[in-house]
Amino acid sequence: MSFPVHIQHPPEPDALTLLHSRLDSRMEITTGELPDPARYQVLVAGRPTHEQITASPDLRALVIPFAGLPEVTAQLMRAFPQVAIYNLHHNARPTAEMALALLMACAKSVIPVDRLFRTGDWRPRYQPVTSVQLAGKTALILGYGAVGQQVAAMCNGLGMRVIATRRRGGEARDSLATIYPPESLPELLPQADVLVITLPLTTETSGLIGERELGLLPAGAIVVNVGRAAIVDEAALYHALRSGHLHSAGLDVWYVYPAEEAERAHTYPASYPFHELDNVVMSPHRAGGGGADDVETLRMMALAGLLNTLARGESPPNRVDLDAGY
Repeated sequence: MSFPVHIQHPPEPDALTLLHSRLDSRMEITTGELPDPARYQVLVAGRPTHEQITASPDLRALVIPFAGLPEVTAQLMRAFPQVAIYNLHHNARPTAEMALALLMACAKSVIPVDRLFRTGDWRPRYQPVTSVQLAGKTALILGYGAVGQQVAAMCNGLGMRVIATRRRGGEARDSLATIYPPESLPELLPQADVLVITLPLTTETSGLIGERELGLLPAGAIVVNVGRAAIVDEAALYHALRSGHLHSAGLDVWYVYPAEEAERAHTYPASYPFHELDNVVMSPHRAGGGGADDVETLRMMALAGLLNTLARGESPPNRVDLDAGY
């Protein structure tokens, strides 16, 4: 018996070839325009339309081909509780690598020193040290999921103690970290020399880190955000950096994004001038890998694995909880 799957946006030819090579022989893949008749059991789409959801009477699963749940998708899918929703976490490792790169750039003041040294200015070598030694320090990871666990492994490799929060499971410990429920945050923040945010944006996490929470961090702490900007209050973060309470911040997610392609070359990413602060390392939301070929390879491999699991009648991991928002 065949197992039909429709992919909203056709992958590049090489990626599609890779996907086919990894799929069960029963899989039938269509892409782009809706097939006629539409009998697909799985729809692969990040932001599906109502027509795509209702066109096939056999639809039983929606695969969002990235991590996260767009709000427009959440609103649409509340009307279709019979359709299971799954994420792909293929880019957990690239995202964690970016978190580590931002952390290292912050801790060692790489950007401002590089900027000066390009002018022939050697003075940072002879001035009081602004670098932070990470070995022996404590990293607090908010969101101990696919990305958070990768970050924990990397922090372990640096000789750091790792504590983390996770919504499910209560207090626990594994080989990488000691894990606490979210309500332990006020007790955890004063221990954190480094705060790494890998959370999704939900009603529970929006504004989670505000002036009070940043104030609970030790003076000289580093903040790295590869989750979503709105988890951290914009004004509070700016002022904590400008005042020097925070040593630095590495930010890959932002408060303002270009509305259209024409704005991409001249849109500041926040309403506060973070770009004027030397203790901020800025990245334009590229932790997931952007258009890198190897990331697309990881996506196709993850998608194939998930589709094969569905075709066998099994339950894949990474099922999305609409009520939780991820």
